Amino acid sequence: MSTVQEKIDAIMAEAKRKADQLRAKEELIQARKLQSIIKKDRASDTRRKILAGSLILELMDKNPDTKARYMANLDKHLTRADDRELFGLPAKEKTAPGEGQANEAAAS
Repeated sequence: MSTVQEKIDAIMAEAKRKADQLRAKEELIQARKLQSIIKKDRASDTRRKILAGSLILELMDKNPDTKARYMANLDKHLTRADDRELFGLPAKEKTAPGEGQANEAAAS
């Protein structure tokens, strides 16, 4: 027959196992909440960008000076060929690493 101490040890081990399960479940719930918040933040950020971009495109359509100013900025900042193509900009020639920075510093 089991001793009292063995029964206590068994009860304690079961309680620890249940506590560990509850802790793991709580961590999972918290991780899911965090992922949900992150997903909503990304969706909001994307929506802001779409709305701002839509406004800028409309302004560019209505005013040639505005269009010229934005196109000049896009020409400076867009480097990927597929991004440049979206705005009808020619592909940029690839430069050696650091070469563009040296040219920019010399121009300043």
